[in-house]
Amino acid sequence: MATFLPESSGRPGGDDTYLTGRGPAWFAFAMTLLLMLVDYIDRQVIVSLFPHMKADWGLSDKQLGALVSVVSVTVALGALPVALIADRASRVKSIVTMATIWSLASISCMFTRNYGQLFVARACVGLGEAGYGSVGAALIASVFPARMRGTLLAAFFATASVGSVLGVLLGGLIAAKWGWQAAFGVVGFPGLLLALLYLKVRDYKTVALTPTLDQATRSTGSTVAYVASSLAKSRTMLWVCLGGAAQLVVVSSVWSWLPSFLNRFHGMAPEQAAVRAALVVLVGAVGSVVWGNVIDRAGRRRPAHKLLVMATLCIASMAVLLPTFGGTGSLAPSTQFALVALGGFLMTCSVGPVTAIVIDVIHPGVRATGASVLALFQNLFGLAAGPFLVGVLSDAMGLDHAMTLIPISSVLAAGFFALASRTYESDRQRVAAVAVEVTPPPAPEAAAATAAR
Repeated sequence: MATFLPESSGRPGGDDTYLTGRGPAWFAFAMTLLLMLVDYIDRQVIVSLFPHMKADWGLSDKQLGALVSVVSVTVALGALPVALIADRASRVKSIVTMATIWSLASISCMFTRNYGQLFVARACVGLGEAGYGSVGAALIASVFPARMRGTLLAAFFATASVGSVLGVLLGGLIAAKWGWQAAFGVVGFPGLLLALLYLKVRDYKTVALTPTLDQATRSTGSTVAYVASSLAKSRTMLWVCLGGAAQLVVVSSVWSWLPSFLNRFHGMAPEQAAVRAALVVLVGAVGSVVWGNVIDRAGRRRPAHKLLVMATLCIASMAVLLPTFGGTGSLAPSTQFALVALGGFLMTCSVGPVTAIVIDVIHPGVRATGASVLALFQNLFGLAAGPFLVGVLSDAMGLDHAMTLIPISSVLAAGFFALASRTYESDRQRVAAVAVEVTPPPAPEAAAATAAR
């Protein structure tokens, strides 16, 4: 079967133990988390600089929006080839290279003197960040016990939310004190320091592939064709990719349009609405960690229960958000906001677990590549589709009605996760015996690493 699943088995890979030892694993997690935080600070810092840029350079809203969109475009285009390189070479070295590129690109933004230069610099930020989430997730999933993956990956991706909020807040504060261009440099330098420290992270050995899988992943073009074939035959991966994207339609819609909703229907000033929306983002970040842990625990006896619990939580988020936005005008503003926050806490339930589940059913030798396929679905059909769909519906029927309808996408997500639960355990068992080994530590660290196990 031409999928990401192996055609033959190796010795067991110790899925319930720390691959590198407890200490090195947690160091890798902390460093990967910090880089994710910096990644999204660098990506989102520009949002709070829009008023300054518009005044100084006379930019249109379309031009300002393009400076955000170009990062997502280059991230989407580069994710698969970058992950492919990381799987065949080194996760740690790939991450160090990515962090260096996006940090230097962010710093270079402070030296730009016109829109064209800034646009190119921002594109390079996205190029550096392409694949980081997938490669970082693969590294975390490989060095920690399988029972912890959902929780840890939920925390990893929740950090993106925290970074987004910090990027907006820091951009405004730095711009007020030193000018808007200085903001790019200030947030860019920490990434260079973290990239240097990341060289201390222990990697796992590149896993040998079966002949078929090796031939299919020699180039980006062949990998794309192989991915399409894999999705058609590996039902778990297909349904989880679709379910993860469907739930992100709701998440991205609420996060993108809540400030406008609060401004139009609650009469909040834009800056006050932004702060309130940021609180919902942070509540969602907490929710993703909490539900990641709940879902991990649910699957300890029977792994398929993870998907069924996730499907239930998606339905719960819809059950809260749909009547909440539908009650605009009849609910007290404070009550409505509290219910939106509750829905925000529930709707991020799938953020970490979907990546953990995809990693569970793909060959360890292409974990980063497989995770990048999920990222492609999430970015194109979730993060990009949600805000655009709300905009179209809002133009036709009003923002309140659009926000009322969008949570229905959670029903689709729940259906896809329920379908995935039927094949998850069998697909998971097929990769359970593939060996994953840690790379040897430098000679002075060998004894310490042995003692830490």
